[in-house]
Amino acid sequence: MPSQPPIGEPAPADGALPAAALASLGRTTLSAYVHVPFCRTRCGYCDFNTYTASELAGMAADDYLAAVLAEFDLAARTLGEVSLDTVFFGGGTPTLLGAPRLVKLLDALRDRFGLSSNVEVTTEANPETVDADTFFELRAGGFTRISLGMQSVVPHVLATLERSHTPGRGLDAAQWAADAGFDHVSLDLIFGTPGESEADWGMSLQAIAETPADHISAYSLIVEEGTRLALRVRRGALSMPDDDELAAKYLMAEEFLTRQGFTNYETSNWARLGGECRHNLAYWHGSNWWGFGPGAHSHIGGVRFWNRRHPRSYTAQLMAGNSPAQARELLSAEERRTERIMLELRLSSGLPLNVLTEPERERAESIVSEDLGKFHDGRLVLTLRGRLLADGIALRLLG
Repeated sequence: MPSQPPIGEPAPADGALPAAALASLGRTTLSAYVHVPFCRTRCGYCDFNTYTASELAGMAADDYLAAVLAEFDLAARTLGEVSLDTVFFGGGTPTLLGAPRLVKLLDALRDRFGLSSNVEVTTEANPETVDADTFFELRAGGFTRISLGMQSVVPHVLATLERSHTPGRGLDAAQWAADAGFDHVSLDLIFGTPGESEADWGMSLQAIAETPADHISAYSLIVEEGTRLALRVRRGALSMPDDDELAAKYLMAEEFLTRQGFTNYETSNWARLGGECRHNLAYWHGSNWWGFGPGAHSHIGGVRFWNRRHPRSYTAQLMAGNSPAQARELLSAEERRTERIMLELRLSSGLPLNVLTEPERERAESIVSEDLGKFHDGRLVLTLRGRLLADGIALRLLG
């Protein structure tokens, strides 16, 4: 079951934003996230806002497309003349729409907003939903980056995760993307799956060396309440690894990827030079973005709002001429500062010390004395040991 959004306050039916929020658009980049909620099957560990065909009772992809185009129009009226620096199609499985529909959506964003001259346009892809022709169509249509959900190359690990693709498919898809002209290809990996040995994890890492990928995301598996994985763990059918095992696998990833020419630029992300995901960096730096689609979240100038979750409810609102936003919250200056600490501390560039209060700077001194961080150019930068404890260190800083 997908996790639930916060409560918030009612969002205006016309999608209007406060003048102060709109004023921020000239001071930072603007990004677009397009949520595609369709999946062929639901993976056992997933709590994203996604739906299979049976759960949507025959709702057509073109109904979704019409609704998202209507939200594009709403956002264009609300934001005025702006251009997009990054665009990211996520899900769900965006490539289930097919390359022609994805290109149509990108063309519509270009028409409504304009795209910067060096725009980054990414789509996520399940390796089983693409072939070589898909990537040629996407590249010709203006996409610049592919993010492939590989997770593992080990059959029993994929089976535990209930992933639908075959072990080598992600590797093939990465090569197809490069052959189609994509300079930026990302692979997503998960470590810490029940039953995964260090040798299994090493096999998945080693497979990366045989691909043209210039970006790797490696996440520790999290058991989310309401998922089939959580039920199996609670019943004792699966045992989750302990923190020491997870730390060992993270260090394996750091050592291997560094040897392969990757650099860690965010706690869970590594890239070769120039391969960093600018869209995700916009999130981590608290920039502005509009999230389109069912359940998508947005942030404009300290106003966070989120759409109705179910595709039918989302579509009905837009077809009635209303905003699909379910609720919103206006972040205070202190809330934004707190978020900045939580997010920027995860970056290799670190957190500017001038963001911290005097008591927080004293705590930062203690963190540095324990070799969990270091001071560099007026910033607090986590060490490798500190990266293993990044979230806890952020909470410790905040007191």
